[in-house]
Amino acid sequence: MSTLVSAAPAKSPALSAAVPNPRPFRLVRHSLALAKRSLIKTLRTPEALIDVTLQPVLFLVIFVYIFGGAVAGSTHDYLQFLLPGILAQTIATGAIAIGVNLNTDIAKGIFDRFRSLPIPRSAPLVGAVLGDVVRYVIVTISTLAIGYVLGFRIDSDPFRAIAGCLLAVLFALCLSWLPVFVSMKVRTPGAVQGLMFALIMPLSFASNVFVSADTLPGWMQAFVDVNPMTHLVAAVRGLFLGTPVGSHVWWTLAWCAGFVAVFMPLALRAYRKKI
Repeated sequence: MSTLVSAAPAKSPALSAAVPNPRPFRLVRHSLALAKRSLIKTLRTPEALIDVTLQPVLFLVIFVYIFGGAVAGSTHDYLQFLLPGILAQTIATGAIAIGVNLNTDIAKGIFDRFRSLPIPRSAPLVGAVLGDVVRYVIVTISTLAIGYVLGFRIDSDPFRAIAGCLLAVLFALCLSWLPVFVSMKVRTPGAVQGLMFALIMPLSFASNVFVSADTLPGWMQAFVDVNPMTHLVAAVRGLFLGTPVGSHVWWTLAWCAGFVAVFMPLALRAYRKKI
């Protein structure tokens, strides 16, 4: 009796070449799924949004009505000057939360569960960064809302105003890779928060957030001129108030690219070593 052997049909080389590499799509798909997890976590713990809702209110009220008359001679004029700076400062400090949350999740062992799943190793970090976009949008909306209540008015067209908001959110998303990297290197959430505040506060105050950069001491000007917060605030202020923005938008975009190019690889490398 003859034995019949059925051979599996060989794959056509042309067909194999037509099948795309699924790895980038897997990373996007799993990152979006984990970003959804971050959004659900944020919605279930609304008290975690206090820093991005209450802080701009406090800073605007305190600085406008206590220092506005002395700095600008008019609280309204100072409000027009200050609000873009407060938006930039609050959105930058709001990025600290992602580092604290990631460090807390690692301590609780949540990332050990991610490691056991068939997902790309970088997906949890990318998903966490994408999920934080809601915080930055809330910062922008709450800052503009309280500003309008106090009397702030956008003097440019809607397209420039939206561009200013998007630029601020983009800056925060790119900057967030810095606290992500810090959260991979230090041991406790408190250490993440303390170190990040030590980094963000000098950037906020040695800039044009609260006063014009021309009024700062001469020895500080060299740092102020290259400070990424200075370029962000000048760009958003120009887009909101209809004043010339010069090259500040391009410098802000360059800083965004620099944050991602430097701190994203460092954060992913530190994450692979830590987990």
